[in-house]
Formats: sequence, C-alpha cells, structure tokens
Amino acid sequence: MIKFILSFFYLLFLLPITAPMAQPFSKEALQTSVTDALPQLEKKYLYFHQNPELSQQEKQSSKIIADTLLTLGFDVTQNIGGYGVVALYKNGIGPTIMIRADMDALPITEQTNKAYASTQTALDKNNNTVGVMHACGHDIHMTVLLGAAEQLIKFKQNWQGTLMLVAQPEEEVGTGANAMLKAGLFKKFALPDDIIALHVSADLAAGTVGVISGAAMASVDSIDIIVKGIGGHGAYPQMTKDPIVLASRIVLALQTIASREISPLEPNVMTVGAINGGSKYNVIPDEVTLQLTLRSYNPDVKKQQVAALKRLVKGIALSAGLPNNLMPEVKVNATETSVPPVYNDPNLNKKITQALINELGKANVFTVAPVMAGEDFGLYGLTPEKRPITLFWLGAVNPEQYTKSQKSGKQLPSLHSSLFAPDYPLALTTGVKSMTAISIDLFNQ
Repeated sequence: MIKFILSFFYLLFLLPITAPMAQPFSKEALQTSVTDALPQLEKKYLYFHQNPELSQQEKQSSKIIADTLLTLGFDVTQNIGGYGVVALYKNGIGPTIMIRADMDALPITEQTNKAYASTQTALDKNNNTVGVMHACGHDIHMTVLLGAAEQLIKFKQNWQGTLMLVAQPEEEVGTGANAMLKAGLFKKFALPDDIIALHVSADLAAGTVGVISGAAMASVDSIDIIVKGIGGHGAYPQMTKDPIVLASRIVLALQTIASREISPLEPNVMTVGAINGGSKYNVIPDEVTLQLTLRSYNPDVKKQQVAALKRLVKGIALSAGLPNNLMPEVKVNATETSVPPVYNDPNLNKKITQALINELGKANVFTVAPVMAGEDFGLYGLTPEKRPITLFWLGAVNPEQYTKSQKSGKQLPSLHSSLFAPDYPLALTTGVKSMTAISIDLFNQ
C-alpha cells in the first residue's frame, strides 16, 4: 500500500504533464501558458533541488526527465554516455534543433537556510561522505528543459522540424559531453542544425538574460606537479633538499607566466588550488604535490602556459641543486578531463539575441563579458560536423537583492557557493519563455 501511495505521489507531482493540445502561438499566449504551468514546474524544481545527485550518480534525475518527456510523446533513450537522456520529437520536415541541459550537482553542503534546502549527502569518488547541492543551477537547467518541452509540444502547430533534447550527466567533472558524443549522440540519434543551452547567472537579475558572441567561457586544464626533494630532520635543513620551500618558490614564480610571458591582451589564468605535503612539525618530507587549474580562450596560449610551466619548474629544481632523477613531474590532465572553450557562433548568437529581445524586451537582454569559468558544452561544436552552438546566461538573482547589491557594492553569493539561492519562480518563467521562443524562431528560419 505504501509503495502504491509513493508511486501515485511521484506521478502526481513529478510527472504532471500530459501531451497538451496544439494552440496558436503569440507572445501573450506563451506568457499565459507558462504562468499556468509554473506551479508544476516549481514542484519539479524543488524536487531536483532537494534531491541533488553528484556526477556519475544522476540516476533519479535522469529517470524523471525521461519519464516526463515520454508523457509528452518524445522518443526517449536513456543511459547514453552514463545517465544521459536523448529525446526526439519529429514534427514534420524542417531543421533539427538541439537543447542541452546538464544534471549533476556539487559536493557542497547547502547553507542557504531555505526551507527547501538540500540536506542530501553522498559518497564521492574517494568514498568520502559529502554534502550535495545544486550550487551551479543545474536544477533550474533541468526544469527549464522540461518546461520548454511542454510549451513546444503545446505550440507544435507553429513550427516544423525535429526537436532534440539532451539531458547531460557529468558536466561538473568535464566528462559528460564527450561521453555522450562517443556513445553516438550525433550518429545514432540526429545531427543538429543548431545547438543551444542556457546557464544560470549569479551576476544578473532574474527576469533578464545575458548574451555574448564568440569566446564565452574558457578552456580548463588540470595540472598536477609532484615536487621532489630529499627529506630529513627539521633541525638539520642543510642536510636536505626541502620540497616545501621548492613548492613555495614555484607558486610565486608561476605568477610571472601570466604577467611577463603572455600578452596582456590574451586572457589567461593559472591558479594553484591545493598544496599537499609533510606530516609532522619537525620532519622535512621527500615530496610535495601542487594542483593547478589553467584557463584561457586561445589554444596557443594554453600551449604557452604549459611549456612555460614545465621550463620554470625544472629551472627552480636545478637551482636548488636537485639531481636529474629528482626533477619535478608535471602531469597535464592526469586526474581530470580537459575542457575546451565555449565559442558562441556569432551568426547563431545573433539569431538568439533577436529572439530574446522579441520575447523579453530589449531592456532585459544584456551583452555580457566572457568568463574564465569552464563548461564542456563547447565540445558539441567541435565535432567533425562543426555544428554552431550558443550558450546564453539566465539571470537568477532576486531583482530587489540585485538592485541593493549594485547600490551598496556588497557582493552576492556566486555560483558554486553554499549560499547560492536563485529566485527560481522568476528564473524558471524567463528560462522557459526564452528557450521556447528561441526554438520556434530557429525552426521557422
């Protein structure tokens, strides 16, 4: 009996959509339709938010998305490249438009104090128990995908072509897009004419969007440096080659690569995120490890970063008198996947921008600057077919809080913050309207 009740609850609150009847499309009709759908969309969002899943663990999120799209009449395939979902809706002759949303959450303990805050924990890849939170907005991404799917089916008499929806796992670890492509995303299912996505923004007010042409997000490469030395007693440092001192010199010296070796006109970042070494106050260890992230938009700059890094690290080791067998080891992307830049196709971005202006009004569409954050969405545009891609930003900050922050200069919680709490009703409404209007406009072009 309990199992039956739970199943009924699941269907009632998580899968409320049934295939709607087609209706004439207009800006006003879309607004009314999204407003009517918002209560059920909010329930979906709250479920996703309260039940986040780490990368490679997106089983339930994947199932909910697949089940919901099945009720709308999509041809749905699960477990593509992990827990990826591919859904196709063929609606006559026309272009194929792909909308992608990512599903995974982060190993962060939520501290927003919201009534609906996530209290979930999970085992990470190192078997540690961690808090889990949708601190990067993927809960909104998933909900917008489902909301736009509902609206596009509802207004299907106003477009022709194939709608391709992709729910992607493992974005936070940079492996999901590549896994889905390797599993035959463009070969077994459909080859899109245009590929679009949105990403929540912690720097824009809810109700607004941000667009950018060209380089939008940076490439991401992970570097492990194993700094070797000759350990010994802390009281006799002259008898050692201290790798902690060498690692410290390396951290400081790395700053000159960006400031003195790479053109100031080329954005790039080289950040040391972790230093690990030593075990006791009076023991000089034999080894220290550094973990770095490298970011840039230009592949040549990335090559320059890596080459300069290897040269500089070796030079420091030689200056300390280390023998050749104790030279530092520089490992590029040994433990994490490399992610290319996200390059928004200028022509597709122009079309999307106009569709957003038509739907939201020019005052709510901002041209934004590129960021040094990374996203594996860029891989979809780098296949041999070179399909155009564009990602736009969806404002998520409560408008009143955003205005206060602008006036006071007080910084708001960023993405990946345990305090990040989007204004989800307004963000969902804007996201669904935006993605629906963009899709219909692209289909009709």
